[in-house]
Amino acid sequence: MASAYGGVGKFLDLNSIRLGDVNRIVATGVGSSYLGPQLLERETRLAPEFDSVGLGGLYLAKREQAIVVSMGTGTSFVYAAGQNVQHIIGSGVGGGTLLGLGQAILHSQSFETIAELAETGDLGMTDLTIGDISRIEIPGLSADTTASNFGNLDDQAGQADLAAGIVNLVYQSVGTAAILTARLMNQESIVFTGNLTRLPKGREVLQLFGQLYQKEIIIPQEAEFATAVGAALYGRYHELS
Repeated sequence: MASAYGGVGKFLDLNSIRLGDVNRIVATGVGSSYLGPQLLERETRLAPEFDSVGLGGLYLAKREQAIVVSMGTGTSFVYAAGQNVQHIIGSGVGGGTLLGLGQAILHSQSFETIAELAETGDLGMTDLTIGDISRIEIPGLSADTTASNFGNLDDQAGQADLAAGIVNLVYQSVGTAAILTARLMNQESIVFTGNLTRLPKGREVLQLFGQLYQKEIIIPQEAEFATAVGAALYGRYHELS
């Protein structure tokens, strides 16, 4: 509740919008289940989260259809075509995993700290690659392709190396599921949204998946707000009356 009030209040202030000019608030996500019919004395309705994920992802990516991946505390994978959105699968690996491993291994739950450390980390100190285990080239896989996350952990690995390993583990897990989802639904475009799109090293990992499996990887500007944009669109399309 406090986050909802604070978030809406900050949004209005930053965009110089008067509360009196707001007719309706549309909320989504599991946290929205705690909201009542009014927020800040404005009519408040709920939009289905998966519909919001798909609609927002397509809108920001300027695509008619795609797989949309929402990377939040966990990760959801939906197929979106116009206003038709289908939830395909979900994963417990996401931002919560990143921060939890950061706390356990780096003793830090700061997103910014993990991101900064990962920039200078050496994955060779944590991960096992195809080149480490094979003397011959494997068709379709380069020698630096990960064979096992944290499968080559060096006793001398530093904080930056461990941070890079954590980031690689989380984003490769998400990327693998995204590629499988795209293949299942015969889609060439994958749109990534959510707060985890803000991490530079993570974005690099996702783009590499696109190159490896020949899929179009799209991380739109303002991707962290895609689901909120989708909720607003759902409210407009369905009028929620």
